[in-house]
Amino acid sequence: MSDPKPSHGAHHHRKGAPKRVPSAVITVSDTRTPETDTGGALVVEYLESAGHPVAFRKIVRDEPAEIQAAVAAALDREDLGAVILTGGTGVAPRDQTPEAVEPLLDRVVPGFGELFRFLSYEEIGSAALLSRALAGLAAGRVVFVVPGSRGAVRLAMEKLILPEIGHLAGEALKQR
Repeated sequence: MSDPKPSHGAHHHRKGAPKRVPSAVITVSDTRTPETDTGGALVVEYLESAGHPVAFRKIVRDEPAEIQAAVAAALDREDLGAVILTGGTGVAPRDQTPEAVEPLLDRVVPGFGELFRFLSYEEIGSAALLSRALAGLAAGRVVFVVPGSRGAVRLAMEKLILPEIGHLAGEALKQR
């Protein structure tokens, strides 16, 4: 499936979008360490290779208060335009990232989760419905919540986040 060409309106908005979006990467996991956080490392690799510097990186346990504190710390930084969280998006009892992040969002971008699950379905079938990927705008920044597996990170970064991070960060900036 080829990506559709942006409409004239989308092209106009993208034209003025920031080319560099300094970002935070937060991994949510009870077991990952800096050495074993392959999903977070892949997010960093994609961002940096696309020219988006990673200014903040953290691993937190799957505890709502810790997740919210890490996101709040990232949102308090004036130098960031995006926050990307990996992990804790499934349906297991410990998967609490969407519940922790959504109350912090000023606006949800429902198309992100919908498209992520659609694209994921093409790759992994009906198991895609278990993902609770999420995106929104908060405090003048764009926030993405994606599963922590390398396959999910690759899909989200290549097909959704990198093509739109500048556009969304630019729109979020207008709300600061």
